[in-house]
Order: sequence, then C-alpha cells, then structure tokens
Amino acid sequence: MNRSRGTLLVLITVLLLLSAQLVLPYIQYVLAAVLLAFVLTPAQRRLEQRTSPTIAAFSLVLLALLLAIVPVVIVVAYVFRDARALVEGADADSLPLEPFQSVAQRFGVDLESTAMEWARTAGQTLLERSPELLAGLTHTAIGIGVALFLLYYLLRDGDSLLRWLREVTPLPDAVQTDLFDSLENVTWAVLAGHVLIALVQGGLAGIGLFVVGIPNSLFWTVIMIVLSLIPIVGSFLVWGPAVVYLLLINQPAFAIGLAIYSTIIVGLSDDYMRPIVVDRYAELNPAVIIIGVLGGVTAFGFMGLFYGPIVLGALVATLEIFSDDYGSL
Repeated sequence: MNRSRGTLLVLITVLLLLSAQLVLPYIQYVLAAVLLAFVLTPAQRRLEQRTSPTIAAFSLVLLALLLAIVPVVIVVAYVFRDARALVEGADADSLPLEPFQSVAQRFGVDLESTAMEWARTAGQTLLERSPELLAGLTHTAIGIGVALFLLYYLLRDGDSLLRWLREVTPLPDAVQTDLFDSLENVTWAVLAGHVLIALVQGGLAGIGLFVVGIPNSLFWTVIMIVLSLIPIVGSFLVWGPAVVYLLLINQPAFAIGLAIYSTIIVGLSDDYMRPIVVDRYAELNPAVIIIGVLGGVTAFGFMGLFYGPIVLGALVATLEIFSDDYGSL
C-alpha cells in the first residue's frame, strides 16, 4: 500500500466517523426513512411511468405522512391527553379500583392510597421534567422533518444511489446481484412475515377487546401490534390480563369468550399466515426473529424491532453468498 492510498483511506475513515456523529442523533428517523423508501420504491417506479420522478416522490411522501406518521402522532397525542387527564383529575372515587379491592385487601394493601400516591408522584414528575419533555418534542418534530426530506430524496434518486453503490463496491457484478437480491428478499421477509403478521394479530386481538368492552381498546390495540412484533409472547401480554380483568368484574362469559377467541383466532393466525408469507421471500428461523427483535431494540431503539431481524438475516444471506462464490471461510 503506497502512502497516497493509505492517506486516502485514513481520510475516508475519519470522515465516516464524523458523518456517523452527524447521523446518530437522528438515527431512528433515518432508519425509518430508509425502511419507508424500500417499501414505497415499487410504487415510485410505477408512478414514474406516468409522471416525473419529482411529482411521484412528493406524492408518495404525502401518502406516507397521511398513512404512517399522522396516525402515530394522533395516537400518541390521544394517549398523552388521557394520561394527563388522569393525573390532573385523579381522586379516590374516579379511579376504577373496585374490581381489585378484594384481592388487595387479602394482602393488606390499601389500593386507593397507593394509586393516589402513584398519581401524585407521576404529576410531580411531569411538572419537574416539562423542559425535558419540550426538548424531546422539539427533537421529535425535527426528526420527522428529516425523515420526510430523506424519504423524498431516497425515492426520487434511489435508483441513482443504487447504481453509485454498485460502482464503488469492489465486488464482481454477479456477486453484487446475488447480494442485493438476497438483502431484498430478507427485508421483504421481515416486513411481510413479521410486521404484516403483527398488524393482523394486533388488529384481530383489538377487535376482541372492543367487543367485550375493554376500556381504551384502541390504545391497547396499538400496544398489541407492537408486542406482536415479539415472537412467542406477543399480544398475550395484553389480552391475558384483560381476561383476568373481566373475571374480576364478574363478566365470566366475556372472559371465556375473549380467551377462546384470542387463543384460536389470534394465536393460530400466526401459524397459518407466517409460512405462506415468509416462504414467498426467504426462510427466517424463529430464533433469528427473536434474537433480532430483542437485540435490535437494545442497539437501535424502536426501529430495532424491524432492523434487528434484517441485520441477522442479511448476515446469514451474505455468508451463504460468500460460501457459494468464494468457498468456505
């Protein structure tokens, strides 16, 4: 390696580190934009056959804003409003503690006093941390703006970016083609066989909660969708306690009905849907999903629910390509 080549590699390394420092504060929003761009790219290419890339990308950004970001903001605002109302108006008579009083009394717990103390503590914490909350909301607003701008340019110039990556990647064209195809299959397998099934399971479980009259069923549906991204446990963490709640308020018929519905309809939907959807794109072992989800959340935050399994699946696919094209390690 000559001096000029070494100097250039050092410069590239330093610039990569500096660029990472610029991206890390908004990494969640960057990852979200990349994921949305991947999902919307097929629609972008179809629209470009009828209109300009700029108009197509702008239209899809508006669609993503309406279908993805706006509902999330509305749900968060709804939950925050309910939590604030509960804290500000909490008193012993307004809290729905009756179903749990008899159980708590057996253990010598004053449920009303405990709940009121928690409410006062939560209210005091909110007041003390209001500047931090405001800063967090400002950061979120900026992050959403970054995600939207990045999504627009990824859609408009995505094909150019892929061509550039192919040019600068020091791999033969055949290997690059196999690599990109495998990464695409793994990503679609995670999105279709992981995220789509979570949406279906959470939605079906939410319907059950709504039918039996569980309070705030919309909020709990959103929670179950997120929990359904975690294999094995999933939405049971919500509908299981809901069954217990119905038993405590003397609604055994609703409790039994919810348990049967959730076990059969919600539980078996995964067994029937996952093989059909995932096998269309790529085989992902359940262990890859579990480790990817749990480790991904730790490494990447919320977006790790999606990127964790993708990273592990991409590693497996890359090792297979290496073995096919260059022999064993």
